[in-house]
Amino acid sequence: MESKKEELVSVIMPAYNCGDLIGVTLDSVIKQTYQNWEIIVVDDCSTDNTAEVVQEYMKKDNRIKYHKLEKNSGAAVARNKAVDLAAGKCMAFLDSDDVWFQEKLTKQIGFMEDNDYGFTCTSYTKIGEKGEHLNRTIVASPKRDYDGVLKTCPGNSTVIYDAEKLGKFKIPDIKKRNDYVLWLQVIKKEKYLYGIEEPLGSHRIRTEGISSNKKSLIGYHWKVYREIENLSLIKSSYLIAYWVVATAFKLR
Repeated sequence: MESKKEELVSVIMPAYNCGDLIGVTLDSVIKQTYQNWEIIVVDDCSTDNTAEVVQEYMKKDNRIKYHKLEKNSGAAVARNKAVDLAAGKCMAFLDSDDVWFQEKLTKQIGFMEDNDYGFTCTSYTKIGEKGEHLNRTIVASPKRDYDGVLKTCPGNSTVIYDAEKLGKFKIPDIKKRNDYVLWLQVIKKEKYLYGIEEPLGSHRIRTEGISSNKKSLIGYHWKVYREIENLSLIKSSYLIAYWVVATAFKLR
């Protein structure tokens, strides 16, 4: 029986001062059982050895591409540039310090093709700065609509959308939660986000990371709800309260 053709998947990877970890992340893509991919690394003017690490990998694998921004501009600009440069049918997102499990693309792309889904995510585990397992798994909901994504943002490094079906999406230039805004754009076009219950990657918790500073995110959530999504005062307040409680009880 003839094997199914693998469509090209573009892996969108913004990078900033991640020279100590990006090699592990790149290795997790190189080891995928699904092999028709390209990695678009967009460097947000790192001051460490990120560029040198990526360029060493490029010598060994021509599927890895590197672009450096002219000035430090933030993750939103870096992601947008990577999407601009991407040639794949599907856009898969991977932060430069996270990792994928070996069958991530095979299982998720198969899930999309078998069901004609255009927007999917997976469950994921959490690891520490040195890769140690934290015994926490964030389980993806099987099906989320717009309100569901408002309440629970998918793990950024688990998301894939079909750009051939939905087009490419640009993120507003905000410093934090720009991935959240991106998923809200996609859900308006695709209607549902479908999740795979099996964990297919790990998110690294770094103490200096933006995502670890929960208090500072409240204002950005408010900006997303009121200024970008134009939600009512009551709904925005409810969503902020929900997020605070969910975070406090480690539901997210």
